[in-house]
Amino acid sequence: MDGSVVLHVLDLVGIFVFGITGALVGVRKKLDVFGILVLALVTGLGGGFLRDVLIGATPPAALQDWRYLVVPVTAGLITFFLHPRIGRVERLVNIFDAAGLALFCVTGAVKAIDYGLSPLPAALLGTISGIGGGVVRDVLSGRVPVVLRSEIYATPALLGAGIVVVAAALDYHELWVPIMGAVICFVIRLLAIRRGWNAPLPR
Repeated sequence: MDGSVVLHVLDLVGIFVFGITGALVGVRKKLDVFGILVLALVTGLGGGFLRDVLIGATPPAALQDWRYLVVPVTAGLITFFLHPRIGRVERLVNIFDAAGLALFCVTGAVKAIDYGLSPLPAALLGTISGIGGGVVRDVLSGRVPVVLRSEIYATPALLGAGIVVVAAALDYHELWVPIMGAVICFVIRLLAIRRGWNAPLPR
């Protein structure tokens, strides 16, 4: 399979899993179906939308390809009808959020490189792609964004994106590189949640 096709699929998968996190937060906040779908949309599309605007890929992919709108709506509807009991929602939000973070940080970095950005800006844009949707979701749902808490959140995304841009700087473009970056980001984020790893706090 062509590498660009695989990365496109990963982008859509990232939108789907982030859409689920938005919908699950909506379920926990006891929103109606419209509110749940709005959170699914902004969570799934927020990071990619911001990425495309910043690199000049306009109109953003979400406004050019119907699949980018259908995927988060589908994720929201599936969650609305099939969500588990409320007591398990937060755990699932964290797992799906880590998956979305991992997928978007690498696809964002790859797209930034394709648009000619140098390694450091590309890594930063990959990180923004990963955290953007979650920030919008948390703000709309009345939560302090995860990236502003003490939890380790942006660092795994920066690491995953960094793996991609370092490989690109070395002119190494094998498909397994972004996959490895996503896996490392996902694992570190889950370990941070499980073990309670936090960034330093003021005394």
